Parts: sequence; structure tokens; C-alpha cells
Amino acid sequence: MNSPRAILKKYEIHPVKGLGQSFLIDNNITSKIVNVSDITSDDIVVEIGAGLGVMTAMIADRARKVIALEIDPKLIIVLREELKHVHNVEILKQDVLTYDFPSVFQEDRYHDKTESKVKVVGNIPYNISSQILLKMIALREHVSSMTFMFQKEVAERITASPGTKQYGLLSVLTALYTMPSRVMTVPASCFFPKPKVDSIVLKINVRQQPLWKIKDEDFFFTVVKTAFSKRRKTLINNFKSSDLMQSLESDIHVLFRTANIDGQRRGETLTVEEFVRLSDSIFTAQNS
Repeated sequence: MNSPRAILKKYEIHPVKGLGQSFLIDNNITSKIVNVSDITSDDIVVEIGAGLGVMTAMIADRARKVIALEIDPKLIIVLREELKHVHNVEILKQDVLTYDFPSVFQEDRYHDKTESKVKVVGNIPYNISSQILLKMIALREHVSSMTFMFQKEVAERITASPGTKQYGLLSVLTALYTMPSRVMTVPASCFFPKPKVDSIVLKINVRQQPLWKIKDEDFFFTVVKTAFSKRRKTLINNFKSSDLMQSLESDIHVLFRTANIDGQRRGETLTVEEFVRLSDSIFTAQNS
């Protein structure tokens, strides 16, 4: 396989800013990402943003099958040429946000019906990285792990603890459904074009069961989003002005007492367990 710089030169590739393209040109980093993904010969791997195909080829050496998603038609041509002799790679011109992950197993003739999860790997576009993570969490029944490159600021939000300024919706949902860990920091100099920020690789293993049982997961999402809607305001004030409380006859202070949470606190101070208690309290009142 040619080096990233050689491929860029060979095909006269010019990164498209609108697609958030920034190519990882350090193959040592690429190799580490593949290593930490723990890919075995039984695994189906979905790669998001296959780009020049360097990581794709490394994954294919280990996996049973690689589904390489790429949205740029020029890079699709590159991938098909560079990987034409790699027979366990399927290249799709596909936006990950609309890709049908369950279809992987419907189309896989070797599929063991007792196993229906893929591993997902990618140097994902920074401009939609939060959306991609939320989609993967929503699809957690079909995903066993994710190994993603994030902008440093986003990675810090994902792994943040309660009481920190980075703690928010992404932190809560990631902690509830997955176990994220930092793999390494990647300097901006490892990319072309060079971004303005450093990056962090996260390995995110999906929990078999959520950290805490929730009465309604969609409602929980809305409660957490409401709590962080205006970060400088107290929980009571955020919820008073929300649509959640408009149809409720219950006194909001009673709901917070039921959850054993002080409504004068701010959302960033609540643990995942406390968010679950608050969500269940309001959900029960709404459906009683």
C-alpha cells in the first residue's frame, strides 16, 4: 500500500473543507488505532470515512470483512483502485448518518445469527463527530465498540466528569451506555491539511446493559438536554420554562424532592444516576 502522501500526489487529491477532510498521514498512528481496535478474523468492521484506504487495508488484514464508507466520489475512485486486490473490503459511497447498520447482517452470508454487532473505526469528520457518536449510541444493539479520532475539545467533553465545564449531554449519554477510554493524543502535525487543534483517539466499548435502568430512554434524553439548555441557570429554572413541564399538574419542586435532587443545582453537577432518578420522577408524573 502506498503512503498517504504518495496517494494524495498520485491522484492529485485536494481536501474538501466542506466535508471536513483532513487526512492522517502518519502511518504509525494509523497502525496504533487499528491495534487498539482489537479486530479479529471473526469481526465485521465498518470504517467511517475510508478516505485514501490506508487504514482500510490495515483493518482488512485482520478482519473477516470491512465495509468502507466514504462520501466523496473522488475518493471512492481512489479506494477502488488502491484496494482492488483486497477481496474482503466492500466500498460504499455512503453517508454514515444515513447508513443502515442492521443491513450488514442481512447481507452477510457467513453471519452467525447469535452475533449481530460490528466494530466501528474511523478518523471521523470533526464537523459531525457528535452526531456520529449519538447515532452509534442509538445503534448500540448492533455495535460492540468504536475507535474514533475526535477533535481534542470534543473528546474532553465525551469523557468529562460531573462538576467540570466540559460535562454535558455527550458525557452523560456516553457514560450511561458505553465505557470510553483515551488511547492517545495526536498532534495536528500528523494531518494534511494541518488542523488548528490536536486530536484524541478514544476507544469506546458499548455496555451490554446501560449503567442504570431507565423507564423511558427517549424521555431521558429530553430531560438531560433540558438540564443543560442554559448552563448558567439552575435546574428548576431550566425545567420551569421547558415544554416538559407545560402539561404536568405536579409541582416541579415535588418532582425534584421525589428524585432527592436539589433544584437549585446546575445540570453540570448531576451524576448519571441522578439524571436517571430525575427523568424517572418526571416521567412517572407525566404518565400517572
